[in-house]
Amino acid sequence: MAATIITTEDLMEFKEDLLEEFKKLMVEHTHPKPKNWLRSSDIRKRFEISPSTLHSLRSRNIIPSYKVGGLVFYDAEEIDQIILDNKVEPMDGTV
Repeated sequence: MAATIITTEDLMEFKEDLLEEFKKLMVEHTHPKPKNWLRSSDIRKRFEISPSTLHSLRSRNIIPSYKVGGLVFYDAEEIDQIILDNKVEPMDGTV
């Protein structure tokens, strides 16, 4: 059997390939973060709005909601993103 010489470059390439394979496996076997679901009462308290205002926002498709049976739920991340997307800049440059 002939001897094979392994260089430092060969080892570095092997390391890179091995790390890439580990990354792929981690992605394949990582479960998504569970959603943080809020109820209507949580949204009303958080933004200090009335039930009718919340209903109006929901019916005009301003905020997304999910209905299960008679209960309405909201994804906290979606609500936060809507708030961030609708940021109003001050007109006079002050905060």
